[in-house]
Amino acid sequence: MIKKSLITLIYEAASIQRWNDHIRPWTGFTELDKQAHKMFYAYVLAKCEGDEVDMLRLIEGGIFEFFHRIVVTDIKPPIYHKLVKEKGTQLDGWVLSELRDRMADIGGGFFQRMEMYYSDKDYSALEKKILKAAHYHASNWEFKIIYPMNTETFGIEQVKREMAQGLAACDTFSGFRYFAGSEYLQQFLSLIGKLRYQQRWAKAERMPQTFVMGHMLVVAILSYFMTLELDNPCKKRLQNNFFAGLFHDLPEVLTRDIVSPVKNGVQGLDSIISEIEDEQMREVIYPLLPPSWHGEIEYYTQHEFDSKIINDGKVETVTSDIINDKYNDDKYNPTDGQIIRCCDHLSAYIEAYMSLSYGIMSEQMIGGYEHLKERYRDKVVGGVDFSELFNYFKL
Repeated sequence: MIKKSLITLIYEAASIQRWNDHIRPWTGFTELDKQAHKMFYAYVLAKCEGDEVDMLRLIEGGIFEFFHRIVVTDIKPPIYHKLVKEKGTQLDGWVLSELRDRMADIGGGFFQRMEMYYSDKDYSALEKKILKAAHYHASNWEFKIIYPMNTETFGIEQVKREMAQGLAACDTFSGFRYFAGSEYLQQFLSLIGKLRYQQRWAKAERMPQTFVMGHMLVVAILSYFMTLELDNPCKKRLQNNFFAGLFHDLPEVLTRDIVSPVKNGVQGLDSIISEIEDEQMREVIYPLLPPSWHGEIEYYTQHEFDSKIINDGKVETVTSDIINDKYNDDKYNPTDGQIIRCCDHLSAYIEAYMSLSYGIMSEQMIGGYEHLKERYRDKVVGGVDFSELFNYFKL
């Protein structure tokens, strides 16, 4: 089972401010939100590249780089890149030594693959190129926002040149050029960027503040780790649980975050909101994406908390326990919406726990925390003991 120390490390990224020596927006410019945006870019770039991409290696490479970045985050990018160039092997070794104990209990040989990722330049070579491009695109999205505010800031033109050079150097795979020529795909990822500004728990003061974009990545990573806990999960199950976790709140870019008390307070309101979200997805999101992608995005975002499979071309709702017994096979394209829902709740519970532990009290925080603590007191889903994870964060 994943250790508490690794989960808390994930949330350190929510307190790491980016571009903190420049004038910048106060919302959504944390390392957590940037890394989430990067994984959306990685997904799109990988889809542009085609079937040659190993999506599991892309997912794990993104997670590896996320934790690597948290450990070395205090180093400014120019200094960091110089260190990587001159002392990369030693730096990677130190990062791995910092993470080894925290990751020791993750199943499926996860940490061993992280060691290989950083020791073998040929391991996941294509996926590393895609993640590098995704990193520069996500950073450039930020830079285009802060540049007009910083025209008098020392060195800003040098940063602009380095950003352009970094992006140009990523033109090493065909999917990069396909993406560069698609105005619609760029608009899609710019639209998704609005999730970096949408605050979680909008009616409550919290520390640290988190935003919908970063929350989606937390749910994706937790869902992936929980899936690794299962007995020999198939590749599609791992892949789907990560990306379904990453995409689960995508419709909120069109509707904003409607808090649970509002959704649940009026009978039938939840289903009406779901219908509106589906309609907005068809009218706004899908026209920006190639038609061949629509089915997968719909699978990830519709009834996102249902465990499901695809059998004879039709989506069937099942349970994660049934997937374990009968459908843990790539041919069924299984997705554990129930596990994703538990990870979604765990993320909300940790957010409440952190604020309360800092002494920031509100009725909404206390009520949310107590409700989820009781709900998950003895909760096991698909063979994953979520009560153990919730017990990590008792006040």
